[in-house]
Amino acid sequence: MKITRVYTRTGDEGMTSLVGGVRLSKADVRIEAYGTVDELNSHIGLLSSYVTDESIDSVLTRIQSDLFIVGTHLATDQSQTPLYPSAILPEDEVGFLENEIDAILSELPEKLGFVLPGGSISASQAHVCRTVSRRAERCVIRLDNEATVGKEILQFLNRLSDFFFVLAKKLNNIEGKSEKIWQKPCK
Repeated sequence: MKITRVYTRTGDEGMTSLVGGVRLSKADVRIEAYGTVDELNSHIGLLSSYVTDESIDSVLTRIQSDLFIVGTHLATDQSQTPLYPSAILPEDEVGFLENEIDAILSELPEKLGFVLPGGSISASQAHVCRTVSRRAERCVIRLDNEATVGKEILQFLNRLSDFFFVLAKKLNNIEGKSEKIWQKPCK
């Protein structure tokens, strides 16, 4: 499909449309929630550009596709519009992330302590993805306090930040970068 126009001018007064046509303020918690998910998706795209391992890139692409589903879910006010099938996260996606986390952890040497974000460029970007996914989760929790959000959406976002934490460790390991462990300063 060819894009013939990007701007619509319908948001010039600070309002936007949800799935189903419901209009609300761009400052609404719902817009903040799916906007933060979109931001996370963009950060994952940047991370993907740094990753050379095809299997990791494949996982990142799957996560990006899942985040489109999450965004559609969040952009649907279920009190006024039923969820389309494209807004329902497949049942196995939380389990998929858990399996990926477990697989990565089984490959890594154990290190104790709190890790300072950093290392390689790809690992550093994975840490950015981790923190943005945590922010997205907080936004979705705020939305869940006033609207219907599927529990699988909250579970997925919670596991996602864990995934990016262990992925950062793996990327540092692949690239031969040592992690910096936080040391409590002496007084």
